[in-house]
Amino acid sequence: MLDSWSLRVLVAVADHGSFSAAADGLSLTQPAVSRQIGALERRLGTTLFRRVPRGVAPTPAGSVAIDQAREVLAAIGAFETRLTALANVEAGELRLSAFPSANTHLVPEAIRRFSRAHPGVAVSLLQADPETPWAAVREGQVDIALVTSWHLADLPGGFDEPPVVDGVEFHPLLDEELRLALKADHRLSARRRVPLAELQQEAWIDGAHPDCLGPLSRLTEALGAPPRVAFWCDDWNGKHALVAAGLGVALVPALAHRTVRAGVVVRQTTPTLPGRRLYAVTADAPYRPSVVSAMMPIIAGVLARG
Repeated sequence: MLDSWSLRVLVAVADHGSFSAAADGLSLTQPAVSRQIGALERRLGTTLFRRVPRGVAPTPAGSVAIDQAREVLAAIGAFETRLTALANVEAGELRLSAFPSANTHLVPEAIRRFSRAHPGVAVSLLQADPETPWAAVREGQVDIALVTSWHLADLPGGFDEPPVVDGVEFHPLLDEELRLALKADHRLSARRRVPLAELQQEAWIDGAHPDCLGPLSRLTEALGAPPRVAFWCDDWNGKHALVAAGLGVALVPALAHRTVRAGVVVRQTTPTLPGRRLYAVTADAPYRPSVVSAMMPIIAGVLARG
């Protein structure tokens, strides 16, 4: 089998016009270069150089071999350059998936910071199956999926421990407290903590999983009755517009606090509702691309400092 070193010696002899000059350029001895070319000629079954008064010149077969060797070495160089760029996060792509409240601030800000630090990497935000978003990571369709503990009810593990799923790793990022969004002039808006038991007759605004009212049994227990869901809206601007219009109340996770519009206030509740945990799902460490390792601390930084 031909090796790249033999091809480098072949090209060096052609470029320098002699075995001795090629040897100097390669930091080899002249006999070592002669042996390399002799072995290559035996391998190919043809003479590659002929002697001339001031060195050597390629034979017709040698000219063909030299041209091909240059192409092969250029391809190897491009291969090494591209893989090095990928390893150094200078090229490639990063594919993310998330859910609406994560997309209100966390994801756009993380992408902005990442793209500023790694302008050669193409970043995309994709839609994964909302029921099992981690499966897109396991199947190689997404590099990082942001999920919450509310996505994970059917997986081994729980709120306190990351789930265990073959092929992927769950990285805990944030424990979110759920708060209550009220119209600014709501009868309970002046309270620092709003007693949930006083909201039995309120209209509630729900939304798509996981930006919903959460496990309704917990809210029902706190209210003393099932919540009366009057409006369904997946979009956070729409949810807060409904609250601002005085049409209902809603629960707001920490990720969506920045989207609260004028005319809406956010209050803690009594009792405090059980929150949810935010996870980043990635491939297991041996199969995790460099772009993922570069993005993870950026996501953590956005969560820590806003």
